[in-house]
Amino acid sequence: MAKITLKGKPFETVGELPRVGQQAPEFELVNSDLATVKLSDFRGKKVVLSLFPSVDTPVCATGVRSFNQEAASVENSVVLCISCDLPFAHKRFCAAEEIENVVTLSAFRNPEFGRSYGITIKDGPLAGLFSRAVVVVGEDGNILHTEQVVEIADEPDYKKAIEALS
Repeated sequence: MAKITLKGKPFETVGELPRVGQQAPEFELVNSDLATVKLSDFRGKKVVLSLFPSVDTPVCATGVRSFNQEAASVENSVVLCISCDLPFAHKRFCAAEEIENVVTLSAFRNPEFGRSYGITIKDGPLAGLFSRAVVVVGEDGNILHTEQVVEIADEPDYKKAIEALS
């Protein structure tokens, strides 16, 4: 279990992020048009999984905006911004913020996703939501980089995630 904090108060996740070098766990999530999307749909591309509690919080929103800007410059890659928010919230946010370079996905139909990636928060006020983390998957489906953000109120290291795509 990963030890994380929210404004210094400790919590745990249900597990650990998958390890670098292993095959990324397959998943089925829901996009903002209510269509099912699988990780394997992106085979042959480099994929950044930006995982976070809710798009309706300031740090999460900043993360989506930041990856939206960075993603536009990296060839043969895609950023998937994933939370438990409903697809309607993702669609509203992306429309209001003019987000066009990332794909937002909801795990509302698939709670197993958070367990398979070890990111579901186990206890505390955010229990059931995802911790803030980044997983970069190579074209072959193997994990190239991971980051579990220890303090939920902190942003991930965008630069390291984008560098892992190179």
